[in-house]
Amino acid sequence: MEKGNKKIIKGWVFYDWANSVYNLVISSAIFPIFFEKITTAAYKVRVGKLPTDSVRTEDVTSFFFGAELSSSVLYSYVLSASFLVVSILSPILSGIADYSGKKKFFMKMFCYIGAISCCGLFFFDPSNMELSMIPFFLASIGFWSSLVFYNSFLPEIAEPKDQDRISARGFSMGYFGSMILLILCLIWTQVFAGDARYCFVLVGIWWVGFSQITYRVLPSNVYNRKTEKGIVWKGLAELKLVFQQFKKIKELKRYITAFFFFNTGVQTVMLMATLYASREIFKIPEELQSTMTVDEITAHEAGATGGLIVAILLIQILGAVGAFLISRLSERIGNLKALTIVVIFWIPLCVFAYFIPVGGHLQFYFLASGVGVVMGGAQSLSRSTYAKLLPDTQDHASYFSFYDVTEKIGIVFGTFFFGYMEFLMGDIRASILSIIFFFVVGLLLLFRVPKMPSIAAQPRS
Repeated sequence: MEKGNKKIIKGWVFYDWANSVYNLVISSAIFPIFFEKITTAAYKVRVGKLPTDSVRTEDVTSFFFGAELSSSVLYSYVLSASFLVVSILSPILSGIADYSGKKKFFMKMFCYIGAISCCGLFFFDPSNMELSMIPFFLASIGFWSSLVFYNSFLPEIAEPKDQDRISARGFSMGYFGSMILLILCLIWTQVFAGDARYCFVLVGIWWVGFSQITYRVLPSNVYNRKTEKGIVWKGLAELKLVFQQFKKIKELKRYITAFFFFNTGVQTVMLMATLYASREIFKIPEELQSTMTVDEITAHEAGATGGLIVAILLIQILGAVGAFLISRLSERIGNLKALTIVVIFWIPLCVFAYFIPVGGHLQFYFLASGVGVVMGGAQSLSRSTYAKLLPDTQDHASYFSFYDVTEKIGIVFGTFFFGYMEFLMGDIRASILSIIFFFVVGLLLLFRVPKMPSIAAQPRS
């Protein structure tokens, strides 16, 4: 296949536009707020409290297989379970995809599983949490699994000198596309007081619809692999062979180790920022809680939700800007130096977050701005740097499965570490400060990765 084909690259980039609506609307903005409100109200009714009674977020519980769990605990457990499944499935299926040439098939399969599951959230029923959490569980598996195969196309469609720029284009498209749909959802839910469930259906339709642009141009079976009997065992053998090769490449081993730590910090901040802000920045000051009426509490909660949405939109906009700027920086000074600068900036951001007082909304917006810039840069450059370090191979899906597994295990470890530090210290602010550990270790390990040449002098395709 011809590398640098503009039509194929545009099609590949459009999958970021298609799938990122899941990450924003379902993972970060609309669904978490919907989930907390609907489970809180249902629980209060079930135990004999009025839905208007005030209750601390950490005290909200839901029933799951007869057990009473905090809604946030149940949410995180199901999410962690989905990451665990992805970590197990992606290496196996990647080996099969590389052996059989069915990479595009698996990408489409998980895309459709994720999109249909998003639509399934329309039927979310808090009185039957066991069934209601299944679409949420499958949507997460579909999203993250499809990305394994999607990312592995990057070294096949673009020359190394173009991969930073193209990876950044993809993330920028994703940030802008998801922001557009989020705004439409906010207009529907806030202006027209519409049911948030229709937003989940819209996510599924958007995801499937725009992904067709990608599927029309993305090549199938790039290396003309033939499907034979025993495809599962031969796929596993292919994965084993790739792993043996992976262990011999010093640059890849050192980079993936550094990536595990600094990306664990990045992903933990992304996943826990909304929860941290709602509990520590946008919460009602303790001295006022006992004096406020139910209506005042409701009005404050609505304002807090609006403030969090503004911060999320700010992160999206500046995430696109950050991806673009950091890709340009990497062209001048090299990927590893640019990544090092990005990781260094995360450390003072965590310290700043720790010291933002209750009610410090303006400070939080400054923090969100900084997080957006370095988040976009870290995500796009991490992907393209890994692609550049790959050997001359036809097993890109298998190699990217190691990247994906590293990311998912890091997410499970990071979110658990975040929760454990709060449990240990009795303060969620201690958790946000403790994340610095991952950035410091990741930074030190980045210094051990062999230097990569700058591509500033190389012509673009």
